[in-house]
Amino acid sequence: MSVENRKPDWLKIKLQQNKLSVQLSDIVRKHRLHTICTSGNCPNRGECWDCGTATFMICGDICTRSCKFCNVKTGKPLQLDKNEPKNIANSVKLLNLKHVVITSVDRDDLADLGTSHWVEVINAVKETNPDTTMEVLIPDFQGKENLIDLIINAHPEVISHNLETVKRLSKTIRSKATYETSLNVIRQIAASGITAKSGIMLGLGETRSEILETMDDLLAARCSVMTIGQYLRPSKQNIEVLEYVHPKIFEEYHNIGIEKGFAHVESAPLVRSSYHAERHVEN
Repeated sequence: MSVENRKPDWLKIKLQQNKLSVQLSDIVRKHRLHTICTSGNCPNRGECWDCGTATFMICGDICTRSCKFCNVKTGKPLQLDKNEPKNIANSVKLLNLKHVVITSVDRDDLADLGTSHWVEVINAVKETNPDTTMEVLIPDFQGKENLIDLIINAHPEVISHNLETVKRLSKTIRSKATYETSLNVIRQIAASGITAKSGIMLGLGETRSEILETMDDLLAARCSVMTIGQYLRPSKQNIEVLEYVHPKIFEEYHNIGIEKGFAHVESAPLVRSSYHAERHVEN
């Protein structure tokens, strides 16, 4: 029997919606916005939406890459929505968010890989919501330092870029991004003085020693926030789960990460990149 046919009780959740999460859904639909909460089948979307928080996904909902773990559509993206910066900013205001997370699909089809649109969104959110703090979860932008600097110069409070997995498995599950390029992105973010954040998934065949090595690599790049969660196969087209890691092991990795020197570590089966993101803003 496949491990996926024996999902443990700690991963069985019931998604619920209250008045606030319904309001968020209505705003997202009305303004034709995309959230990774929905596109990525995030298991925490009920909890986060009930708290009035969400991760907005910009630059469309079609990605130019086809990573084996990801449920976002892949193919030829549509043109960028010129109204998206204003719509995102207004939605954050309507929801009265204290902290917002913004991510995007990869746009390798664009000359600037979507960075100018990113900057427009960040600036619009800041102008309309001066008291709202922001985390941006960015692609690798092919490791181009000049493009990453555009995001840094827009001054979000936290810039996140995920390693996704350990070095050995990176080529297997990521379609274009590389482990070293991602580390360089994180290193550049941290060097700017902005809080640098990254995350990995467990259950893909990684070993304990590889996880600890990844922690060390991130710390060497001066990453200060790390998330660790269980990979859950979003569809039959995605790579299979090889292991469901027990919550006690996640707790152990949390403690090790803090001992090693991370400022924050979110480590639990249902943790995703933006889970409890408001905690990661340096006060």
